[in-house]
Order: sequence, then C-alpha cells, then structure tokens
Amino acid sequence: MGAARKFGPDWLAAQLTALVPGFPDVALCVALSGGVDSTALLAALAARRRKSSRVRAVHVDHGLHPASAQWSAHCRALARSLQVPLKVLVTKVERGRGASLEAVAREARYRLLADALAEGEVLLTAQHSDDQLETVLLQLFRGSGLPGIAAMPALAPFARGWLARPLLTRSRVELEAWVRERGLTWVEDETNADERLDRNYLRRRVLPLIRERWPGSATAVTRTARHAAEAQKLLDVLALSDVERASHGESLSVRTLRALPPERRRNALRFWIARSGSLLPDTRRLEEIAGPLMDARADSNPFVEWNAVAGGARDPAPSDVRGCSRVQRHADLLSIRETGSSFSSQASRSHGYTSSVTPEARAAGLPEILWSWRAAGACELPDALGKLELVPDRRGPVDLDALPDALTVRWRRGGERLSPRRGGPRRALKSLLQEAHVPVTERSRLPLLFSGTRLVAAADLLLDETVQATPATQRRGRLFWKKSPR
Repeated sequence: MGAARKFGPDWLAAQLTALVPGFPDVALCVALSGGVDSTALLAALAARRRKSSRVRAVHVDHGLHPASAQWSAHCRALARSLQVPLKVLVTKVERGRGASLEAVAREARYRLLADALAEGEVLLTAQHSDDQLETVLLQLFRGSGLPGIAAMPALAPFARGWLARPLLTRSRVELEAWVRERGLTWVEDETNADERLDRNYLRRRVLPLIRERWPGSATAVTRTARHAAEAQKLLDVLALSDVERASHGESLSVRTLRALPPERRRNALRFWIARSGSLLPDTRRLEEIAGPLMDARADSNPFVEWNAVAGGARDPAPSDVRGCSRVQRHADLLSIRETGSSFSSQASRSHGYTSSVTPEARAAGLPEILWSWRAAGACELPDALGKLELVPDRRGPVDLDALPDALTVRWRRGGERLSPRRGGPRRALKSLLQEAHVPVTERSRLPLLFSGTRLVAAADLLLDETVQATPATQRRGRLFWKKSPR
C-alpha cells in the first residue's frame, strides 16, 4: 500500500496504521544504527509523534569498528535533536572459527534488542526494498526454499512484542533524498565497501546491472517474497495437520510419517523441528531424518545431529545462537532436543547418520542420593531434573510399609531389571521402557529408586512387585516425579 505516495511522516503513519495492531496507541522502539535508513525512519516518526505516543530508540555498539564510539555519539545527538529518548547498548562480539563476523554481529544485535524490548513493545527496523531484493537473491544463491525466498516479513512476533519493517516498499534512494531535504546527517560504515562480503559484492557489482536492465526489479522481487510467504503459510497448515496426526506427546510416529509422500514428510519434519525451537538442519541432514533414520531397524536407536551455527540464512535471525540439535528414533517414535554440544567424540557414523550415545555415558557424573522418605517427603534431584515425591494416597499403587526407610536414587547404568507384574518374571528395564514408548533422550534422566541392590521403581512409571500395594495393604501411597521445565 502507499508505494506511489511520497515518503514522509504521513506515509509512515498510514503504513504503521495498516501494519501494527493498535497503532498509534502502542509503544515503539526504533533500532537506530545511525545510517541513512534508520535516520529516515526515526525522523519521520518523530515528526508525526503525538504526545500520547511512546517512542524511543536503541543503538547497539558492537565495538567492532574504531569509529563505533563516534557513531554512538552521533546517534545520541540525533535523538536529542528529535527529542526522542535513546539507549545505547554495548556488546563485545567474538567470532568463532569459521563463523561469519557479519552474522555473529547480527545475532548479538538482535539478542540485545530482544532483551531491551518491553512487554507488547514494537521494534521498528529500517530495512527497505533494496535490502529485500538483496536478501531474496542471496537466499536463491544459497539454495534456500520458500522460507528463505519469503525473506523478511513486514510484521513478525519478536521477544515480548513485535518486529515491524514499515519501509519494505521504499527504496534507499527515496529515503536518502528525504533525509537530505531536511538537512539531516548520517554515518557511513566504510565496511559496506568491502566486496569480500557477499551482500556488499551483490549491492555494488551485481544490482546496478540488474536495475539498469530491470528498473522495477526491487518491487517485483518484494511481490515475489510476499507470494512465497503466502505459499509457505499454506504448507505450514498442511504440515500442522500431518504433525498432529503423527503426534505422540512431543514425539512423532515413524509409521505415520512413512505413510506420507517424501516431499510431504520433509515438510512435516521441517515444521515440527522449527516448532520445537531448534534451528533447521541443512538439506542433507533433513533427508537423512526423512529417509535412512526412518528405514533403520526399530531397535537401533539412530539419531541425526547437527550444529546450529549463529547467523542462519534468514536476515535477521532474532533467535539466540544455539548448540547442537538432535532428532532421535526409538522404536516407532521420533524425539527432538538440543544437546548443547556435539557428541561427535563419542559417536560413530553408520549409513549416513550418527549412531547413538549410550544412556550410561550421558548419565555419567550424576550423583547417587540417599532419600529418607519418611523424614522428607520430597527428594530434590540434580542437574535440573526436578524432584521425587512420595505422598499418602488411599488408592495409591505403592505399599508404604514395604518400602525401607531409606531409598537410593541412582541413574541408568545398564542391565537393570524389575518385575512390574505380580508373579511375573523380572524383565530388563530397557525392554520395559521401550514398551512404554519412553524416548531415548529421557531414559538417561530417569531417576531409579533402589532398595539395597534391588530396583523397586523407575521414576513414577514402573513399580516392582515387591512394593506394589495389595488388598491387604494398610498404608498406600503414590510416587510422583515432578520434572523441571526444560
């Protein structure tokens, strides 16, 4: 809307009215870099600001450039002249080996902006149509799918509020002309001339030729990005339906997924992984999950693991830098979790995916706990595993008189056995957990209760016959494992 109207305060107000829910009665926070684009955004917003409006600005000093302190001082002076409160956030960016400095700085910037955003506040950023054109082309060169081609949405949830990009239909030339007319100054980052960076090379060498041949390319590509975003929404609706059919708690049924055509299966997996909060794997690993992992033997417990590198393909990426994510199969179920670091030193490769690490290795280091449950009804567990509670319950399954005064809480070492059925055989805990569809990722965290050397309970899932209540039981109870949120 409004692309034919000249940029200015009235145009910006109309754009925000259509874009931001509740505008103008919302709190606005402008991400001010000091460049011409964010200068135009802040100045146009300040010129139209009502007294009842809450407008402020935030500038992030990455400390990467010798002139960064001067840029911060410029932003302070600009904000004062526009009578807008400004907060300068200072951070130190450290690039890991092989990481893009530009990507790491972007991650740090959006992490700070997310922390600074108040409840319900709208963060305004100044990306324009030229930025959108660059982003779509870079995504195409990287082989991105629809989410990448959809590029930067005009409005998206962010932190405790929203992220809005009201300038996506305006060009940098328009914004610079408007700023010059008002005698405003801005800072120029000379690293923008460094053609070793992909975006700079594209901006300086490639796009001038494209615009010369196709003057309306930025507008056309912005329209394409909108179409891609709409198509992705439809794919998400389909994926949600498939994921809900395959859901078993937070896990997915392999049998249900295998009934889907391959492209629909991959679509469902992408949606499920993204919804879990993990960053998406690359195409090769996604195909491993959708193919070899599902075709493996049901008892082999295979997994696919990938490192989520800071500075993903989409610009910007407001999520934090993540560690290692893992999709693991146990019997008919797929589970997902973040491991925080790679297990590559303990794992081997098989059929294109990484084989699992034993539960005993993951549980190593967790201390045994002596629990005098009659004196203390609750037992706090280490490593954010929550607590165990034994409470009286006249219909409970536990015979409290059959329990010793002190129980030992341990963790899986392998070979544990118990008898869950009175008069039945003692069975391997591993088999019982498989039958109960307990994800492999949770088994190593399962607190086990021992009476001496005998396993009497696996958390609140399984009870040994020696402590099960009978019709003659005088005092009954119930065991609860209250997990900490992860």
